[in-house]
Amino acid sequence: MGRRTITVHHVRAVLAGARGSGIDTVPLLQEAQIPPLLLGDDRARVTPAQFARLFRALYRTTQDEFLGLGSVPSRPGTFAMMCHASLGCRDLGAATERAAAFYGLFPGGPELALEVAGSEARFTVRNDLSRDEGRFLTECVLAIWHRLSSWMVGRRIPLAYAAFTYPPPRHEDEYELLFDCPVRFGEDRTGASFDAHWLTAPLVRDEAALDAMLRRAPFDLLSRPEYGTTVAEQVRRTLTRRLRTSPRLPALAEVAALLAVSPATLRRRLRQEGTSFQELKDRVRRDAAIAGLAEGGEPIAELAARLGFSEDTAFHRAFRRWTGTTPGAYRIASGGVGEVGGPAMGCRRSSRS
Repeated sequence: MGRRTITVHHVRAVLAGARGSGIDTVPLLQEAQIPPLLLGDDRARVTPAQFARLFRALYRTTQDEFLGLGSVPSRPGTFAMMCHASLGCRDLGAATERAAAFYGLFPGGPELALEVAGSEARFTVRNDLSRDEGRFLTECVLAIWHRLSSWMVGRRIPLAYAAFTYPPPRHEDEYELLFDCPVRFGEDRTGASFDAHWLTAPLVRDEAALDAMLRRAPFDLLSRPEYGTTVAEQVRRTLTRRLRTSPRLPALAEVAALLAVSPATLRRRLRQEGTSFQELKDRVRRDAAIAGLAEGGEPIAELAARLGFSEDTAFHRAFRRWTGTTPGAYRIASGGVGEVGGPAMGCRRSSRS
C-alpha cells in the first residue's frame, strides 16, 4: 500500500502502438487485470502492479522495446547494449554522450542530445511529438535517462525543471510526480535541465550491478520509488506510513512538527508546489483504496474502515468522486476477490463485516 496509482491516460498511451499494429489489446488488459471499461473514464487509475503486468505483456507481444510507439521497432536487447556501452565511460557526461551516439545509429530511434551552457546542462529528446503516443514515449525516455543516470552515479541528480514543446495536457499534474521537479510546457525543446557539475560525476556501478538492474529494466526505472525531495512527497510519505498502522491520518500540525516546520510554513510550501494537505490526504486514501480493491480480498466495509471512513456511504461517495465509479463496480471490473471469497458482489456489506 502507498505506491502511487497511474492515470488511465498512460494506459491508453502505452496501448496505442499495439492497437496501431492491429493487435487485440483486450487479452493484454485482461492479463494485466485492468478492466477494459476503465479506459473510457478520464478519472480512472490503475495500480503500479497492473501497469507493470500490462507493460510486460506488451513487450512480449510486440517484441519491441518501444512497444510499437516509435516510428520503427527497437529490438529487445538494444537498451541493454546501450547501458553496457555507456558503463565503461569515465563520467556521466561521457556516458550520456555515448548513449546519444548509440541511439543515433538506429534510424527512427530517439534523437538524444546533451547541451551545456555555463553551469546548466540539458538532456534533450528531439522527436516528432505530433501524436500523443509519441509524447508518451518521449516522456518515458526522459524519465528513464534521469533515473538511469542517477543509478549510474549512485546519487539522485536533482532536476531544475523538465520542459516540453507541447501545451499542457489534461493530466498535467502527473508530470511533476513523474519528474519530481517544476514542469514547463510550450517550450522550444523537450528535455530536462540540471546542474552541469553532475557531468563530471564518476560512474560507480559495475557489470554485475548492471546485469541485476537490467533484469528489472526498463519498467523498474519508470516505477522506482519517488525520491522524496519535495515537501509534498515528504508529506505524502508521512501519511502513507501512518495509514499502514492506523486509519486516523495525522493532522497538518502533527505532520508539520514531524517535518520541523510550522503549520503556516507547511501550508505555504505545499501551496507553492501546487497542492494542499487535504489533497494529499485524498490521494493517499485513493491510491490505497484502488490497490485494496484491485489486488486484495478485503471486504469493502473493512477496507473503508481501515482507510478512516466512519461509514460505507462516505467511502462510496469519495471513491466515486476519485474514479467515477463505485468500489464494488471497480472490484467486479478488476476481477478482484469478492466480499465472501468469490466474485465481488457490488457494495453490499457482507456478514463478515
